[in-house]
Amino acid sequence: SCNLHCKGCYARANHTCGEERAIDSMSAEKWDDIFTQAEALGVLFVLLAGGEPLLRRDVLRIAAKHDRLLFPVFTNGTLMDSEYRKLFDKSRNMVPVLSLEGNQQQTNDRRGAGTYQTLVARMDRLKSNDILFGASVTVTTENLQTVTGTDFVNWLSSKGCRVLLFVEYVPIDKQTRHLALTEADRAALEQSRENLRTAFEQMIFLSFPGDEKYTGGCLAAGRSFFHINANGNAEPCPFSPYSDINLKNHTLLEAIHSHFFEKLKENGLLDGEQEGGCLLFEREHEVARLLAGCEQS
Repeated sequence: SCNLHCKGCYARANHTCGEERAIDSMSAEKWDDIFTQAEALGVLFVLLAGGEPLLRRDVLRIAAKHDRLLFPVFTNGTLMDSEYRKLFDKSRNMVPVLSLEGNQQQTNDRRGAGTYQTLVARMDRLKSNDILFGASVTVTTENLQTVTGTDFVNWLSSKGCRVLLFVEYVPIDKQTRHLALTEADRAALEQSRENLRTAFEQMIFLSFPGDEKYTGGCLAAGRSFFHINANGNAEPCPFSPYSDINLKNHTLLEAIHSHFFEKLKENGLLDGEQEGGCLLFEREHEVARLLAGCEQS
């Protein structure tokens, strides 16, 4: 669930996010078990996202106890109260990553009036408590120039931000495809990212999905990561919400080696480069057909 209604939200568009927590969502105890399994398998990073993860205070409290895991927590920031600041201060394996869209107008236009001002206040509080935090930006054709500019990054750095993640926009329908980066835009993003790494050595710059030509294709479906939704379904990635296995009655290792994930690899659907944010999203119909075949076999 989430407390905001951001324009073009993929989670709401594919009905994985709503107003209320789903009755079949996994319990905090089950998430605790999954985190324990992840530690045993040698997993290092567990990204907590949503919806809005701060709505699950029970899960975040449990995650904080797993200090062998690093938890970037992707949040809109509006629910970060004093109790959460204390949690992030005490549990340095929990790293808040605040989502914004660029400048004040761009952020408020997509996320709602007043959201930008709230985020600025949250950053100031985190900085005053010497809490490491990052920022996440959904990159579109409309904000690419702003969010890769030195003025914007210098402002983030002055606020105490030490990690900036560029997330390429995935269109939710044909009407929003114009917001997806072109090949030229992606090349510009890559060059800007490298320039920023040189200019701001105190910061870390990452991008998702990144340039897949350097990684031999998509890293989803257990190649390097996979997605577990709130109900426990193991999915290739957040932008490919298909699953043949659920963590409520399967182990983490079984999910990583699920029949569906293995077929995605064997059939070459993870190979190549994408044209606008996500390889599997571009091959949605092929992925759906492959899952149907797995369910019938």
